[in-house]
Amino acid sequence: MKGRFKKYFTVAEANQALPLVRRIVKDILDLSHEMRSLALILGEDAEANPQLQEMLEEMKGFLKELEDVGCFYKDWNFSVGLVDFPAIVDGEEVYLCWRSDEPEIRYYHPIDQGYSARRVLPRVDATSPPPSVRS
Repeated sequence: MKGRFKKYFTVAEANQALPLVRRIVKDILDLSHEMRSLALILGEDAEANPQLQEMLEEMKGFLKELEDVGCFYKDWNFSVGLVDFPAIVDGEEVYLCWRSDEPEIRYYHPIDQGYSARRVLPRVDATSPPPSVRS
């Protein structure tokens, strides 16, 4: 199936990527906290502050790292660390959906919907290739 993404993850591949993704998301959340704190201190001068601009560039680098892995950061409140991995479930392009407080990937949602549309992944027999979740 030719789709809009360069890579489609299986659940196993996405779970294998989680150690690296987890570290990047922690960096994103930590840096966003530092940026908020600095912006509060600076007040109206925050936008022009060179230190904050450097932090913004660092944040862009972290987001690019996730995109280089093949996944996308989706938590623009920078509170729980949501990441989506492109996948195919039952012949449909979807995102495997992971929160930074979850031990593994267990959910997915349609591409055109977000976190609130998450569904539990179909049960897969570990001894055979999954028929409904493929790369």
